[in-house]
Amino acid sequence: MSLVSGCTGSVDPDELPGVYRNDGAGAELRLDSDGTFSAVDVVTDGSSDPADFSGRWEWFGDRAGSDFVYLSVDSSGLGPIAGIQLYPSGGNAVEFRPDPDGPPSLRLTRAAAP
Repeated sequence: MSLVSGCTGSVDPDELPGVYRNDGAGAELRLDSDGTFSAVDVVTDGSSDPADFSGRWEWFGDRAGSDFVYLSVDSSGLGPIAGIQLYPSGGNAVEFRPDPDGPPSLRLTRAAAP
C-alpha cells in the first residue's frame, strides 16, 4: 500500500475502487480494481450534456504535480477525447474539474457497499 499526499490529503490508491454517485445529477462512476471504469450520466466539464463512457483508469499521484486519477476513455458519448482527470476530494468523494485550480463541475460520493 502506498500513501501519497497532495492538496486533498493522503490518498491510498488501493482504496479508490468502488462506486461513486451524485444522486442529484443521476450520475454514477464505477472504478474497478482491475483498472477499468464505467461512467453513466456524467458531465465532466459543467456545460456538456450527461454522457456514458468507459475505459481504463490509472492513479497518477503526484507524478504530474497534482494527485489525480487519469481516465483513458475507450467508448464515449463525449465525442473525440483522449482522457479525463478525476480528483479525489476528501475520504469518500471524487470530482471532475475542467480547470484543476477551479471549482468542480461534478462531485460524486462513494456509495455504501451493498
